[in-house]
Amino acid sequence: MKYLIVGLGNIGEEYRHTRHNIGFDVADAFVKKHEGRFELDRLADVATVKWKGKVFVVIKPTTYMNLSGKAVKYWMDKEKIPVEQMLVIVDELALPLTTNRLRSGGSDAGHNGLKSIQELIGTNQFPRLRFGIGNDFPKGRQVDFVLGKWTAKEEPVVLQKIDSCVEVIESFAAAGIARTMNTYNTLTFPL
Repeated sequence: MKYLIVGLGNIGEEYRHTRHNIGFDVADAFVKKHEGRFELDRLADVATVKWKGKVFVVIKPTTYMNLSGKAVKYWMDKEKIPVEQMLVIVDELALPLTTNRLRSGGSDAGHNGLKSIQELIGTNQFPRLRFGIGNDFPKGRQVDFVLGKWTAKEEPVVLQKIDSCVEVIESFAAAGIARTMNTYNTLTFPL
């Protein structure tokens, strides 16, 4: 069984460890845990890791967020991975920082990365792990918030949630999406 794990983010030092780049941070944590290594390849940094008889092709698109679909479509086709065996990790304003949500599909909710993937693969029915970042910003400051760094108060819960996301990826492959949703969607991470 082969899986495509997609961490969404933007390339460039100025975006490193921002809220919008949490997909990259989760992908990094998963690959590090399984002793893999990213290498620059076509449209993405790519790592291949093996775990319990399964192969994970992990990508961090180098296309910038709003063109993420180009990388996703290329790697899905190249590796012949069906849409239900892909998992996209994405930041989510509509969820509080204390939660994550695994979903089998749904709208892009205004997220340019999800929108691009949807357009290029022709469906919104693909698994995504939504990492709650909250929406604690003044009116008109959404971009600054999303592209901002975590606060000192937020960092411990972010690290806990990244570890949980790594477990979600493993469970998604080992137990399937329904059981993984039942186990992980009810968790809350106190601030």
